[in-house]
Amino acid sequence: MGRSEGVEVAKTRTRELRWTYSRVVPGASGRVLVVDDNKVIRQLIKVNLELEGFEVVTANDGAECLDIVHRVCPDVITLDVVMPRLDGFGTAAQLRADPRTRDLPLAIVSACTQYEVEAGIEAGVDAFLAKPFEPAELVRVVRRLVERKDRRERKGAPAGRGRG
Repeated sequence: MGRSEGVEVAKTRTRELRWTYSRVVPGASGRVLVVDDNKVIRQLIKVNLELEGFEVVTANDGAECLDIVHRVCPDVITLDVVMPRLDGFGTAAQLRADPRTRDLPLAIVSACTQYEVEAGIEAGVDAFLAKPFEPAELVRVVRRLVERKDRRERKGAPAGRGRG
């Protein structure tokens, strides 16, 4: 079940248990669920995406992501790999197993070692951004995933990449 077609790898590393929601951005470019156990990294990603017109909701780990994803209805999810309770790969696998989130674009924001990229592809991840990342690269990856989702929805196809 390899998903290597269309996978992006770009170039960053990184803990509190509380939901944080951004302000609603009128005319937002899309809604992004940012999942990272490091508060500083969550805030860094959030601020950079909000500056570019995205609405951002954050979660502290994969378990919290799965708790809120259906209420938040994001266009894209960014996932750290190493997190307490449920890591990024486990989160991606559970999102892919749920028919409601199966095609939701997922981006790993982590060290992006060869192992992480291979495991991420196997879990169904669409893009990779290595820490430390350039804010412009983060925005580019997220924007591309939102645009890809929008194009597929307009064509009546699933939002994520094809299976298999």
